[in-house]
Amino acid sequence: MHIHILGVCGTFMGSLAQLAKDLGHRVTGSDANVYPPMSTQLEQAGIELMQGFDPIHLQPAPDLVVIGNAMSRGNPAVEYVLNQGIPYTSGPQWLRDHVLQGKWVLAVAGTHGKTTTSSMLAWILEYAGMAPGYLIGGVTKNFPTSARLGSTPFFVVEADEYDSAFFDKRSKFVHYNARTVILNNLEFDHADIFPDLAAIQKQFHHLIRTVPNNGLLISPTNDKALAEVIAQGCWTPRQQFGFVGDESTSEWQAKLLAADGSSFAVLHHGEEVAQVSWAQTGIHNVNNGLAAMIAARHVGVTPEHSAKALEQFAGVKRRMEVLADVHSVKVYDDFAHHPTAIKTTLAGLRAKIGDEKIIAIIEPRSNTMRMGVHKNALNQSCTDADDVLWYQPANVDWAMDEVVNKSPVPAKLLRNLDELIHCAISLCEKNTHIVIMSNGGFGGVHQKLIEQLKKHAL
Repeated sequence: MHIHILGVCGTFMGSLAQLAKDLGHRVTGSDANVYPPMSTQLEQAGIELMQGFDPIHLQPAPDLVVIGNAMSRGNPAVEYVLNQGIPYTSGPQWLRDHVLQGKWVLAVAGTHGKTTTSSMLAWILEYAGMAPGYLIGGVTKNFPTSARLGSTPFFVVEADEYDSAFFDKRSKFVHYNARTVILNNLEFDHADIFPDLAAIQKQFHHLIRTVPNNGLLISPTNDKALAEVIAQGCWTPRQQFGFVGDESTSEWQAKLLAADGSSFAVLHHGEEVAQVSWAQTGIHNVNNGLAAMIAARHVGVTPEHSAKALEQFAGVKRRMEVLADVHSVKVYDDFAHHPTAIKTTLAGLRAKIGDEKIIAIIEPRSNTMRMGVHKNALNQSCTDADDVLWYQPANVDWAMDEVVNKSPVPAKLLRNLDELIHCAISLCEKNTHIVIMSNGGFGGVHQKLIEQLKKHAL
């Protein structure tokens, strides 16, 4: 079968393309911007890529077109598919029909931590010799690709709440027939498609409705928005997690053995069952790791074995990834694009480095950030930084001056990348940590900053 994928260079659709290729299909794809690293990964897999959405890419007609959720009516390729009557489907529907049938699906959902937690879970199963299939919306350092079919019934999927396609506005995750489900957390996000938190909660409850009663629902004890979702009806056994000392006692608890989260004990019904000492830091990562351990136990992996796996977990690219250490200045790349993610990331670093200097460089690039939905929470998200440099892209719909003016820590607003780099370097001293936060390429600022740092002796 010849499958053509519209929007093939997106993380989800690119991963889908690799799975289709592994199933033996001829796979081609087109996108507005065909660029590395996804383009490189796809070309290495033998997938033919085409720039733009010219209908000529669909001649002769493929057997099936998989349409990404970034495609909309008016797109030339979409209009051609509809006019010619070429069979089409959404990415999540194709995944359900051709990959997930008959699988034990372990799905990781939530506003934050999906990529990291699903990477941890896939690695735990791999370490346990279970050879899982997986589809992860990022590049995990423990695996060479972001997706594979696997050789056993187990399949780990990062379960996104974003819509499926222009013709299917349901969240992606309702398609997956998951048996083991992690709900990490729930906050308002994706303001471009959801009017309010209640609309997202409705989709999460649709997910809960699909989980069988021989499955497992894993969630934190202290998330009010998730508790409201579950209260709407739940037909699946639940296990909850939290920290020792939380007001509510959960079945699973983590006890910090190091303030920065680099070491913790795992308790089940109050009894210690494992200890984890790993390269990750931050309370959010302890939560992610604990949730992954609970999910792995559901398919037969002991907490002790999971702990050993996590000690070899290498992390995920763009999640506090250390890019360089120049003249005792460390530069990190982080995907954080929500006030909560910014806050927890900086808090984790602060717990690790003590009173050494932190400079946060932040680009509000996501659709929700560009719309200004979270603007009132942004200044309080950076309290663990010593200095904050906010970058205002041309396409942001609101003036960010108020965020800077109300900042509890020294902050500046810049509209030019060269000025931003110069300002960051001027603030550096010995043992400084620069955290660059964006869910995009940020104009290549990461490497530009590193190159300029190499030219400046502190």
